[in-house]
Amino acid sequence: MKRVKFDMEFLFKASPSIVYQFLTQPACLVRWFSDEVDIQDDIFTFYWEGYSEQAELIEDIEEERLRFRWLEGPDEEFFEYRIATSDVTGETILEITDFADEDEVDDQKQLWESQITTLRKETGG
Repeated sequence: MKRVKFDMEFLFKASPSIVYQFLTQPACLVRWFSDEVDIQDDIFTFYWEGYSEQAELIEDIEEERLRFRWLEGPDEEFFEYRIATSDVTGETILEITDFADEDEVDDQKQLWESQITTLRKETGG
Protein backbone atom coordinates (compact mmCIF):
# COMPACT_ATOMS: atom_id res chain seq x y z
CA MET A 1 0.00 0.00 0.00
CA LYS A 2 1.31 3.41 -0.95
CA ARG A 3 2.00 5.84 1.90
CA VAL A 4 1.00 9.46 1.36
CA LYS A 5 1.74 12.72 3.14
CA PHE A 6 -1.12 14.96 4.17
CA ASP A 7 -1.48 18.35 5.86
CA MET A 8 -4.17 19.78 8.11
CA GLU A 9 -4.65 23.24 9.59
CA PHE A 10 -6.44 24.29 12.77
CA LEU A 11 -7.11 27.66 14.41
CA PHE A 12 -6.75 28.30 18.14
CA LYS A 13 -7.57 31.24 20.39
CA ALA A 14 -4.73 30.17 22.73
CA SER A 15 -1.32 31.78 22.33
CA PRO A 16 1.50 30.01 20.43
CA SER A 17 3.34 29.46 23.72
CA ILE A 18 0.36 27.62 25.26
CA VAL A 19 -0.11 25.47 22.15
CA TYR A 20 3.63 24.69 22.16
CA GLN A 21 3.43 23.59 25.81
CA PHE A 22 0.59 21.21 24.96
CA LEU A 23 2.72 19.65 22.21
CA THR A 24 5.85 19.15 24.32
CA GLN A 25 5.04 18.73 28.02
CA PRO A 26 4.03 15.25 29.30
CA ALA A 27 1.46 16.68 31.73
CA CYS A 28 -0.19 18.49 28.81
CA LEU A 29 0.16 15.71 26.20
CA VAL A 30 -1.79 13.27 28.39
CA ARG A 31 -4.71 15.69 28.38
CA TRP A 32 -5.27 15.32 24.63
CA PHE A 33 -2.79 13.06 22.79
CA SER A 34 -2.02 9.86 24.70
CA ASP A 35 -2.72 8.06 27.96
CA GLU A 36 0.84 8.50 29.23
CA VAL A 37 4.10 10.05 27.98
CA ASP A 38 7.68 9.47 29.00
CA ILE A 39 10.50 11.63 27.64
CA GLN A 40 14.16 10.58 27.77
CA ASP A 41 16.48 12.99 25.94
CA ASP A 42 14.80 13.40 22.52
CA ILE A 43 12.80 10.14 22.64
CA PHE A 44 9.11 10.47 23.46
CA THR A 45 7.36 7.23 24.45
CA PHE A 46 3.60 7.50 24.02
CA TYR A 47 1.24 4.96 25.63
CA TRP A 48 -2.28 4.22 24.44
CA GLU A 49 -4.53 1.54 25.95
CA GLY A 50 -1.74 -0.86 26.78
CA TYR A 51 0.61 -0.35 23.83
CA SER A 52 3.38 2.14 23.24
CA GLU A 53 5.18 3.84 20.37
CA GLN A 54 8.38 5.83 20.44
CA ALA A 55 9.11 8.94 18.44
CA GLU A 56 12.35 10.86 18.20
CA LEU A 57 12.14 14.65 18.33
CA ILE A 58 14.30 15.56 15.33
CA GLU A 59 13.56 19.29 15.15
CA ASP A 60 12.42 21.73 17.81
CA ILE A 61 12.12 25.43 17.13
CA GLU A 62 10.34 26.78 20.19
CA GLU A 63 6.81 28.04 19.53
CA GLU A 64 7.36 27.53 15.79
CA ARG A 65 7.95 23.92 14.74
CA LEU A 66 8.29 20.38 16.09
CA ARG A 67 9.17 17.40 13.92
CA PHE A 68 9.07 13.81 15.15
CA ARG A 69 10.02 10.52 13.52
CA TRP A 70 8.44 7.27 14.69
CA LEU A 71 11.31 4.92 15.56
CA GLU A 72 9.56 1.92 13.98
CA GLY A 73 8.41 3.85 10.89
CA PRO A 74 10.09 4.53 7.56
CA ASP A 75 13.07 6.90 7.88
CA GLU A 76 11.64 9.38 5.38
CA GLU A 77 8.34 9.76 7.26
CA PHE A 78 7.65 12.15 10.12
CA PHE A 79 4.88 14.03 11.81
CA GLU A 80 5.25 17.73 12.24
CA TYR A 81 3.54 20.58 14.04
CA ARG A 82 4.01 24.13 12.73
CA ILE A 83 2.77 27.05 14.83
CA ALA A 84 2.11 30.51 13.42
CA THR A 85 -0.05 33.53 14.17
CA SER A 86 -2.63 34.85 11.73
CA ASP A 87 -1.83 38.44 10.75
CA VAL A 88 -5.52 39.07 10.15
CA THR A 89 -7.25 37.53 13.18
CA GLY A 90 -4.38 37.13 15.65
CA GLU A 91 -5.38 33.50 16.15
CA THR A 92 -2.79 30.78 16.49
CA ILE A 93 -2.52 28.48 13.47
CA LEU A 94 -1.48 24.88 14.05
CA GLU A 95 -0.51 23.01 10.91
CA ILE A 96 0.01 19.26 11.10
CA THR A 97 1.84 17.10 8.57
CA ASP A 98 1.53 13.32 8.84
CA PHE A 99 1.71 10.17 6.72
CA ALA A 100 -0.75 7.31 6.29
CA ASP A 101 -1.56 4.45 3.96
CA GLU A 102 -3.42 5.79 0.95
CA ASP A 103 -6.65 4.08 1.98
CA GLU A 104 -6.39 5.28 5.60
CA VAL A 105 -5.88 9.04 5.09
CA ASP A 106 -9.52 9.88 5.86
CA ASP A 107 -9.44 7.80 9.05
CA GLN A 108 -6.17 9.42 10.12
CA LYS A 109 -7.60 12.89 9.46
CA GLN A 110 -10.68 12.04 11.55
CA LEU A 111 -8.41 10.92 14.39
CA TRP A 112 -6.48 14.20 14.23
CA GLU A 113 -9.78 16.17 14.12
CA SER A 114 -10.94 14.37 17.27
CA GLN A 115 -7.66 14.93 19.09
CA ILE A 116 -7.51 18.59 18.08
CA THR A 117 -11.08 19.11 19.32
CA THR A 118 -9.88 17.89 22.72
CA LEU A 119 -6.73 20.03 22.48
CA ARG A 120 -8.84 23.12 21.77
CA LYS A 121 -10.97 22.48 24.87
CA GLU A 122 -7.84 22.00 26.99
CA THR A 123 -6.21 25.22 25.74
CA GLY A 124 -9.35 27.31 26.07
CA GLY A 125 -10.27 27.46 22.41
